[in-house]
Amino acid sequence: MPGLKMTMLQQPLVWMDGPANLRHFDRQFEEIAGRDVIVLPEMFTTGFAMEAATESLPQQEVVAWMQAKAQQTNALIAGSAALQGENGAVNRFLLVEPEGQVHSYDKRHLFRMADEHHHYQAGSERVVCEWRGWRILPLICYDLRFPVWSRNRNDYDLAIYVANWPAPRSLHWQTLLAARAIENQAYVAGCNRVGTDGNGHHYRGDSRVINPQGEIIASAEPHQATRIDAELSLTALREYREKFPAWQDADPFRIG
Repeated sequence: MPGLKMTMLQQPLVWMDGPANLRHFDRQFEEIAGRDVIVLPEMFTTGFAMEAATESLPQQEVVAWMQAKAQQTNALIAGSAALQGENGAVNRFLLVEPEGQVHSYDKRHLFRMADEHHHYQAGSERVVCEWRGWRILPLICYDLRFPVWSRNRNDYDLAIYVANWPAPRSLHWQTLLAARAIENQAYVAGCNRVGTDGNGHHYRGDSRVINPQGEIIASAEPHQATRIDAELSLTALREYREKFPAWQDADPFRIG
């Protein structure tokens, strides 16, 4: 069964400057080859800015850049951006394949403590996309706090959370990533930014990949602009779920 080679870019973001951020990530991509999935942080073109709801790069430009990077690396490129959607601004997670196909998920849980719900439209659909034999669930930052939305319906192997998760709540980030992996018997990857944003919020990063038993298999040094690499095993995942099939006893539920 296929393994999955994943790279996550834990990087600072230039506040509300899309072209500068794309140039920065251009330089990061020069050093990346032979990977299956490359993950960027939440709102990687602007930082977590409410102003981005009206002043962000157009979706066509962001998607075109991601398509070029996907073709360059022969990898799935994943990350969220503030974009103008069909019914208003959205915090949209884009997953772009080398052949150009685009999968998207709009953030469901908007961070009210920053008034995100007053600037962006909440998504309503959970998305699972398939890539090289893996079923991937894309989620964004505050979504991590809501386990029902992250619940594995036996339909995904890997959950990817992209984030601008501030340093004062880093313990929550680390703990909840592990919890989501354990309770869902799936790999979980969390890609967070570093640096300080335009509102003065500081970010540690603490990006990591966690296996289905809650063990950290790759992690980034806090406060450091860096990349982390991990290789995930679908064979190991399936063997663990067969050996310890707690998922079979999960409670049924419905999201209204």
